[in-house]
Amino acid sequence: MKFTIERAALLKALGRVQSVVERRNTIPILSNVRIEAGDGHLGLNATDMDLDVVDQVTASVETPGATTAPALTLYEIVRKLPDGSEIEFESSEDGQLAIRSGRSRFTLSCLPTDEFPVMSGGDLPHSFSLPAAEIRGLIDRTRFAISTEETRYYLNGIYLHAAERNGTPVLRAVATDGHRLASVEGPLPKGAEGMPGIIVPRKTVSELHRLIEDTVDDVAVELSETKIRFTFDSVILTSKLIDGTFPDYERVIPSGNDKELIVACKPFAEAVDRVSAISSEKSRAVKLALSPGMLVLSASSPDQGSATEEIEVDYAGEAMEIGFNSRYLLDITAQIEGDNARFTLADAASPTILSEIEDASALYVLMPMRV
Repeated sequence: MKFTIERAALLKALGRVQSVVERRNTIPILSNVRIEAGDGHLGLNATDMDLDVVDQVTASVETPGATTAPALTLYEIVRKLPDGSEIEFESSEDGQLAIRSGRSRFTLSCLPTDEFPVMSGGDLPHSFSLPAAEIRGLIDRTRFAISTEETRYYLNGIYLHAAERNGTPVLRAVATDGHRLASVEGPLPKGAEGMPGIIVPRKTVSELHRLIEDTVDDVAVELSETKIRFTFDSVILTSKLIDGTFPDYERVIPSGNDKELIVACKPFAEAVDRVSAISSEKSRAVKLALSPGMLVLSASSPDQGSATEEIEVDYAGEAMEIGFNSRYLLDITAQIEGDNARFTLADAASPTILSEIEDASALYVLMPMRV
């Protein structure tokens, strides 16, 4: 195999695939990227057995062929070469890959391509496409609530499924860690009718979010009950799904909350941030004391002292106090794009609903804490 490629193009493609590779691997081949040259292009493939990313880039191919090379080492070499340089690659029969650029010479030890695992496609019967911006919105506004508790593995991802709201079909993304829940929806795309409810793993969510950051076109989505594939630009991302049952999240969304609080989102978040500076690192608790037209935020810590801040709000219910984890409050308010946020409350011990007044497509549930 022998080919020449421009540094910037290779660096971009390598950057897309190499982040899938785990830095510590017990299986040597999983540390490598598969490189296949042929027909004026270069194909790059990396996998961790659960997630597989393929990218393609234009190259000047003299001799077609394929090999595998250490992904992170190759990425570092290409990254450190000068801008605008041309890089020549040539593999030999003895499993070595020679890399030449200007006066730089590198030789990497390779592993046979037949050892490289192939994530067999299988049948992916459900397919639809979504604008990249819409997928980014679904991910951005839910992923903060994904659980990191490995024992509850079925919460370690985003639950994507077809649902209905007021009789209208929607595609809904839900994530929860047991303390907070995020639910965001958009129009159900053509082809998604009848799709199974699937749990997209946290790592896949992160990789997809990174890869579509600059994408403006639609993303093609294909899925079955066990796998999902996203195709966009020159990239194909295939992932296994979490094999588990997502809990009946609608049961934890309260329906009888009768008190409504409306706050100016940015000043509220800034006040929470300031007051929480005094709260203990462990609890991060902040107390909200509500009275008509007024909200008093407070936090205290045996070691640090205490803090209070008053803000004017739209509230006409009876006086009440409720405590929340300040970080969870800030995570949710960061997702609200409009000027105002609505809190729908019941009492100090019941879940609270947070939503955006101007946008009904997103809903957040936050469990209170004792303060």
